[in-house]
Amino acid sequence: MIGLGPRLRAVAGLFVLAVLIASSARAESAVDVGGARALLELAAAPKGSLILVPGGDGVLDIKADGSFAKLAGNQLVRTRAAYARHGLATLTVDRGVDLGAAIDHMRAIASPVAVVATSRGSLRIPAALAKKPDGIVLTSAFLDAVSSKIGNSSRLPPTLVVHHRGDGCHHTPPAGVAPFKAWGGERVSVQWMEGGRDEGDPCQARGHHGFAGIDGDVVAQVSAFALALKR
Repeated sequence: MIGLGPRLRAVAGLFVLAVLIASSARAESAVDVGGARALLELAAAPKGSLILVPGGDGVLDIKADGSFAKLAGNQLVRTRAAYARHGLATLTVDRGVDLGAAIDHMRAIASPVAVVATSRGSLRIPAALAKKPDGIVLTSAFLDAVSSKIGNSSRLPPTLVVHHRGDGCHHTPPAGVAPFKAWGGERVSVQWMEGGRDEGDPCQARGHHGFAGIDGDVVAQVSAFALALKR
């Protein structure tokens, strides 16, 4: 900053810092979709969209300003911003959001649209199939219950199962992946994950069930699957 005095240089430096902070701020906002709020994260020129369905009771308690009180540690919630770097817009849904309305909302932004559900959130997948999403992703899912609720595997769009070989949760045993794959046939592909950390409750997000320590690997696999779907 040649030619500026010390005070002006300081002011100019603060201005540049403010611009950098603003430019790096996340483009996330709360939107009303299908009867409840969701968090919308837009990528620059998105190449597709993901609807992220958290596990647990599914309640984020999203406020109008985009803040939320619950499930911040859930694997899909904590990684939601990372998908924008892969060119994918995301809609992270609270429990009351109708998934059919969510699919319509994201189709208006960018197709293809995939619904990604983790753990207990996977039980909501059958209700979304009537809107014919372009694909679904099941991470640490209740696979036996999902196949039972869907009934006929012909209802499945292209489906990716992401599961950790060391998942110790009794609801989501690794042994359940092979029967689900056999039921779904060619519609289902499987991505096994390994490594990371395993701490605390085996059915919570700090262990292999929640892909602790390998978030980047999970995001990369889900993104590659979504971007390969036919528009």
